Amino acid sequence: MGSILGMTTYFSTGAADLFDAVASTITRVGDVVSMVPASVLLTDQVAVVTGGGAGIGRGIARAFAAFGASVAIWERDADSAESAAQEIGGLGLVTDVRDAAQVDAALARTTAELGPVRILVNNAGGVFFSPILETSENGWDALYRANLKHVILCTQRVARTMVEKGTGGSIMSVTSIEGVRAAPGYAAYAAAKAGVINFTKTAALEFAPYNIRVNALAPDITLTEGMASVAPPGAEERFGFTVPMGRPGHVDEMAGAAVFLAGSMSSYVTGQTIHVDGGTQASSGWYHHPVSGSYVLGPT
Repeated sequence: MGSILGMTTYFSTGAADLFDAVASTITRVGDVVSMVPASVLLTDQVAVVTGGGAGIGRGIARAFAAFGASVAIWERDADSAESAAQEIGGLGLVTDVRDAAQVDAALARTTAELGPVRILVNNAGGVFFSPILETSENGWDALYRANLKHVILCTQRVARTMVEKGTGGSIMSVTSIEGVRAAPGYAAYAAAKAGVINFTKTAALEFAPYNIRVNALAPDITLTEGMASVAPPGAEERFGFTVPMGRPGHVDEMAGAAVFLAGSMSSYVTGQTIHVDGGTQASSGWYHHPVSGSYVLGPT
């Protein structure tokens, strides 16, 4: 700590006071973290998972509940919101997180029924094929709203309550491997997911003085129930050809990373994007198919 305190001589008095306050906050938080099995638990914490009615979001919501959190699912589809909430004993709120008024209403009800939110997972999203030469303005806007706008809306509003109450907290967003690699045919989606990654870094810096950590999770091929229902026979094996670990991921593996980022075991982790992808990001690369010339990823 001596070298950090020595740096305050380079700051003005006001800046030095802020610097000392932030440093003391970090020290205080660090003092309460103990490396015991119970550190992974989320007991008595309130978590929000957007798009938590199915897929990765539902898996994360289920894991949070299993580790002791009270979970609110903000989901646009009424049926899946209700069924997911019933499964985990949580609160299901029909919410279009692209709409600021609906986000405000969902946050107010979540706080009233469960308590102050300490964990937020921005998981909602959507994708469709959109080659650059064919993408309409409406199509671009739709993909931006589905994959980036709601991240800003939900993060801003939940973070404000964390700052007001002085509770700190953990915010994470589900981005994609497409946010860091070329994605022919999916430029708008990839641009939005790249935006999530940079937003995560910037929010982490802005919120650090308030003990609010901001991180992202980046999956590649994750075998959700939706994907499993439409994948042709043998697809899982073919998926494995593009993944170093030889198989697609499972929603529970994404959920495990989310539980880590939500709890005190990750108390010094912020501004990071964790790739939960079996090693794909480490080895990714687009190749032309030797016969068709189309872009493919990995061996053919």
